[in-house]
Amino acid sequence: MKKFMPVEELARDERFNQITQADRMADARSAVPANAESTRRSSNRLTPARADASDAARSLMHGIFVGEIQALEGAGRTCWDFTTGEEAPFGLKLDMARQAWDEARHVEISLKLGDWMGSDVGQYAENTVLFQAACSNDPVLRLAGVNRALEGLAIDVFTSMKEFGEMAGDPYLEFCEDWMLADEVTHVKMGSDWLRKVTENDPERRKKALEFQSIVDKMFSYGGSRSDSDESSLGIARRFRELAGFTSDENEHIAELGLQALEERKAQIREKQAAAKN
Repeated sequence: MKKFMPVEELARDERFNQITQADRMADARSAVPANAESTRRSSNRLTPARADASDAARSLMHGIFVGEIQALEGAGRTCWDFTTGEEAPFGLKLDMARQAWDEARHVEISLKLGDWMGSDVGQYAENTVLFQAACSNDPVLRLAGVNRALEGLAIDVFTSMKEFGEMAGDPYLEFCEDWMLADEVTHVKMGSDWLRKVTENDPERRKKALEFQSIVDKMFSYGGSRSDSDESSLGIARRFRELAGFTSDENEHIAELGLQALEERKAQIREKQAAAKN
């Protein structure tokens, strides 16, 4: 089996529609809403009260589904790509194998939830940046980019979807998201523990990994779609992140990255609006 498989070789059937991160951010539909309706709302959080709540929830659920596929692929590749004992400890690879098993279950759950919510596979585009974060030739960078940054995002997403299911009176959505959230906390905790253990005597390697995590965290703020601001659709699930090994300072840093991305995106929108008027 080939090692270090590039994102271009991911196996997908004709139902899937892949999109790059650059294309996604260039699509106005994925940006922080800038229309009159959104600016009048007191909050952009995903709640049943939003006029676009149904479509927004289905889109997010589809994003979870394809994200779980890529998380499965990424964890599986980490088990295969690195030599046991030399490049990656056996215990680390064992945890990645456990995570792959969890992700396979999440794929099945998310697919069934998509059916329940009335969406089809491929109805929304698949952003492949999650798997790209799992393509590093350093297993520590994979832990930082995938287990800490992206699985950390999953904690925020599942918390929001669980709350949405509770508010919408959907016990199936609420239960399934709560179930998967517990797994995500475990996945992030594994990444936090292994990153610190493997880099215990290599502060430069740890610094590099955390810098990579910060880049991925900001990239996955999606122009400010995740922050403490009510203008963002997703909040920071601080309590669950702390259970997963994040410190208060790390949570503050992630929240600040989200606010920076939000302000940058709003500035871009203002510039485009001004250019259109001229």
